[in-house]
Amino acid sequence: MTSSETVDLAAMSGLEVLRTAMTMADRPPFIGDLLGIELDEIEHGKVVFGLTTRPEFANPLGTTHGGICATLLDSVMGCSVHTTLEAGVGYTTLELKVNYIRAVPTNGRRLTATGTTIHVGRTTATAEGRVVDDQGRLVAHGTTTCAIFR
Repeated sequence: MTSSETVDLAAMSGLEVLRTAMTMADRPPFIGDLLGIELDEIEHGKVVFGLTTRPEFANPLGTTHGGICATLLDSVMGCSVHTTLEAGVGYTTLELKVNYIRAVPTNGRRLTATGTTIHVGRTTATAEGRVVDDQGRLVAHGTTTCAIFR
C-alpha cells in the first residue's frame, strides 16, 4: 500500500485494520518497531508474531528480560481479540498474566508468540498465548482479559 492511498481504518473490521496497518508504507509507529517484532500470521482469532533476541534485551543476569516475552504475549493476545471485532469497536488490556518457563539467551534466538482468543463477549474478551524458542521449546505462556468498547 502506498502513502498516497487514503485508508479509512475506522470503517474496517479489526482483522482488516491489522492486515492493512501492517502493510502501510507510512503506518504509525508501534512497540513492534522498537523490538523488531515481525508479523508471521494473522487470521480471525489468531495472531503470530516473532522477534530475534539481541544484547539490548538483557536483564541483569544476562538473559532476555521477561518484559520482552510479556510484551510479545500482550501483543499477540490483544491482537487476537482485535481480529474478532467489528468496525468501530475498540479494546484495551484489563489484565495480563505471564508464566515464565525458561531463560532465553540474548544472542539472536528467534522467539515466536502465538495468541488465540478463548472468549469474545459483548464487554470483555479473554485470550491465551504461548512463546516458543527456535527449538520449539516453551519459554512463556499467559492469559489476558480485555475490555471491549462498542
